[in-house]
Amino acid sequence: MVNPTRTSRPFNSVALPALAAGALVVVAIGPIVLDRFAVNVLTRSMIYAVLAITVDILWGYAGILTFGQAAFFGIGAYATAIVATHVGDSPAMMALGFVLAVATPMLLGLLVGWLSFYHNSTPLYASVISLVFPIVVTQLVFSGGVWTGSSSGLVGYTTLPLELGGFFRLAGFCLIVIAVAAWIFVKSDAGKLLIAIRDNETRCSYLGLNTSRFKILLTACLAGVAGLAGFLYAHASGVVAPENTGFVFGTELVVWTALGGRGTILGPILGAIGIDYLSANLSGELPFLYQLIVGALFVVMIIVVPGGLAAVVTKIAGIGTNPTAIASVTVKGVASRPSAGWVEARDALIKIENLGKSYGSHHVLEGIDLSVRAGELVSLVGPNGAGKTTLMRCVSDGTLEATGVRQVCGRSIVRLTPSDIVALGVGRKFQVASVFDSLTVADCLRMARMAIDPPSVFAASRTLALPLSSERIVKLTGLDQLLDSSVSLLSHGQKQSLELAMVVALEPRLILLDEPTAGLTKPERTMIGGILKSLTEELGVAAILVEHDLDFVREISSRIVVLHQGKLVLDGSVEEVVNSALVKSVYSGGGHA
Repeated sequence: MVNPTRTSRPFNSVALPALAAGALVVVAIGPIVLDRFAVNVLTRSMIYAVLAITVDILWGYAGILTFGQAAFFGIGAYATAIVATHVGDSPAMMALGFVLAVATPMLLGLLVGWLSFYHNSTPLYASVISLVFPIVVTQLVFSGGVWTGSSSGLVGYTTLPLELGGFFRLAGFCLIVIAVAAWIFVKSDAGKLLIAIRDNETRCSYLGLNTSRFKILLTACLAGVAGLAGFLYAHASGVVAPENTGFVFGTELVVWTALGGRGTILGPILGAIGIDYLSANLSGELPFLYQLIVGALFVVMIIVVPGGLAAVVTKIAGIGTNPTAIASVTVKGVASRPSAGWVEARDALIKIENLGKSYGSHHVLEGIDLSVRAGELVSLVGPNGAGKTTLMRCVSDGTLEATGVRQVCGRSIVRLTPSDIVALGVGRKFQVASVFDSLTVADCLRMARMAIDPPSVFAASRTLALPLSSERIVKLTGLDQLLDSSVSLLSHGQKQSLELAMVVALEPRLILLDEPTAGLTKPERTMIGGILKSLTEELGVAAILVEHDLDFVREISSRIVVLHQGKLVLDGSVEEVVNSALVKSVYSGGGHA
């Protein structure tokens, strides 16, 4: 067991229930103490706040800037109104309207998510899709004729049998429930994946996490929540219009989230309610100036309070949002995960034949043949530009176009994504430490286990289970004393050690290491070398190491492979390579070690 760290009471175990209880009281007495205008506007504002929460989860936590939540909201509202207008207004039909209001946006959310987040899509492409989607939905509404009311919308349909105060309480109750659920999720172990994707999606993929699938499902689920908000709006307002689906409304949601403080859950609620209520009041008194006033206020707030309204409120209230501290690390023994791709120790874990990779007319790799077996530590050396890192990429990403045979654990990896290859038993460490700066050390290590041990979506675990090999690295490097520290505060060497511990936590059969000792001190290099030797000699892990330091390579390698100008010029024992006249010639003419 690693020494326990200091524990603290997390925000969600104390302040969250108190805030939720207080909000319920306010919602219950609101219609009694507020005038009719305020109740009517705040009912709409609270529905908008539900929608703003979905924008915050996508943008504030996962880093996905979206303008499309308005379209899902409008689809939910129109599904409700169309059923009530054209199908029927009985309780059964209202229930049908509710189902369609939630299910239709979810199904379209799957489609939009797939279009936005297929493998190798870019954040810019996803944002463009979110811009186009509301425009398409709005045009469909305009062309819907009597079914959608075209530009006039739908009005006069039967709504839920509630008075104005009843709609206020219903909207408030739904907002509180969704806000609490959202808070619990983003603070849970599974919710940390949102931040990890925002920080470093590439590392997530190389931890065996299918981020594209996660973002597609997230989009669909939040589309369903937006559809629920649309259902509430259609009943509370009694009218739906094309403006409810449009790009302008989607932009307003982004503005409210930014002004309130993205990545806080509380901020978008404050932003949506505050700005919508203020706009409703100003639009009556200053119909031609209110938008200018609200816009100026937005600019001032962004400059003066970049953290948004949430930062102001939490500072005044004296509440913090410190992450849950880790009580202890529970160590479990290394267990081989069943996999059809794993092969016998006598067979090659990795097999490359006649590998070639070109960028246009420039040949980076030509005719590479290489095999590595269990327990081998093969060092890949050569001057800068020899193609070492490109070779590592070809082995760890099957979607990278290349010629020749590429097999891992007896299976071709052509067209396999990095997460698929990790599932075959491959871990990769990058030259520059690839970790999650916004998470704690413990959260990063837990992220590395997520593909193996499914995380909870309801709670943040106060223990951390690691295989013995990874736990040993954590102890040797002193990271066991920094489990609740932010990764952004770690030194270069500590980040390198953390990334290695994360890769080893995957329990890989083959590790790819791209200059793991770059920038480390001599003691740190010696420690890393000892760890690598123990992994290969004691646990039978195969390793391919890209390194420039021949002295370091000589101490730990079982074989050395030399690349020069994209070609494999030598593959032999340590002494054969180190004493080779060819190697000395290559280094003297192509760079230094």
